Amino acid sequence: MAEEYGNDLVSVIDDEGNEHQFEVLDAIETDEGRYVALLPVYSEAEAALEDDGELVILEVVNDQGDDLLVPIEDDEMFENIAGIFEERLAEYYEINEVEKPLS
Repeated sequence: MAEEYGNDLVSVIDDEGNEHQFEVLDAIETDEGRYVALLPVYSEAEAALEDDGELVILEVVNDQGDDLLVPIEDDEMFENIAGIFEERLAEYYEINEVEKPLS
């Protein structure tokens, strides 16, 4: 039996009720929780060209049996999870490190 392989896509509804499509690039589970790295998917080629290619990293939380994608509120946790994804995805994608401003 032949299996079809394709992109794993998810829809996310923002605070204003707008629906956005994302491709799931990677998912991890740590002692703190489950997380996904997403890349926006655009229906118009022009919008895709204007995108900065930045990953969207969200936490997966279970709410009454449904998985919801929510922002990571803790800055330190976000940096740790983003670092894990960068290491994992660097092998497959060209990832440019963001330079932090001098304090």
